Amino acid sequence: MRLGYSAVTAGIVDIKEAFEVAARHGLYIELSSDMAEMFPQLPGPAELREMGRAAGVGFTIHLPFVDLNLASLIEPAWRVSLERMQRALEYGVNAGALVGVLHTGQVPVRHPLLIEMAFERLREALFKLAGPPIPVAVENLVLDEQDLLQTPAELVRLVEEAGEGFGYTLDLPHAYVQGGNEQIRSYLDAMQSSKAPLLHLHLHDNNGDRDAHLPVGAGTLPYAEFKADLAGFEGTAALEVTGGEEGVAASLEALRRAWG
Repeated sequence: MRLGYSAVTAGIVDIKEAFEVAARHGLYIELSSDMAEMFPQLPGPAELREMGRAAGVGFTIHLPFVDLNLASLIEPAWRVSLERMQRALEYGVNAGALVGVLHTGQVPVRHPLLIEMAFERLREALFKLAGPPIPVAVENLVLDEQDLLQTPAELVRLVEEAGEGFGYTLDLPHAYVQGGNEQIRSYLDAMQSSKAPLLHLHLHDNNGDRDAHLPVGAGTLPYAEFKADLAGFEGTAALEVTGGEEGVAASLEALRRAWG
């Protein structure tokens, strides 16, 4: 497993410090394409790639989700979302990112007709992104009643239909909020038995009540119970934890205790 961390979630805003933390702990950096859009004065993808090469630090990238909805039933909003996603994938490949993490979108009214229409819009967006320049790992969410995909089966259906170049991000703490250990197991089983690959993990912690992004070990998610399930995982992972470098370091120690 190639392990990284989200400097944005950790609250590390200085890019030099973000690289220093990554280098000290032997981590990749999970870039944020939303931050790149919000702050164009940040280093561009080519400069980041060179900085990473010099520091011995690789990248994954979290594709945009702020003010973005690939399942939108409003045509202009959907088109802008698709265009932003296409630009973000180009940003990722130019930075040398190994994988891009994708959020699936929301539907504001849980009416069966609107849900199916939103699913079709999301499917159409992924078809237009087909053959992405870097692998796209679609993430499990279900943290809001408006989230379109509510079950592991729905996520598998979408990703398998999207075809080559698409796989999964398993966010264990998201599943834990949704339904505890059983829901983590449901997502694991669905992803590992799917025709599409499990590409990426998001690792943080909570107490089962909300998406708190605590350092690993600071909540109640029993990481040790999933050691055997992920023992052969050879993809990438990112710590999405708060608490600065201390939160990152504490998470690494907790993972060593849980997974070796």
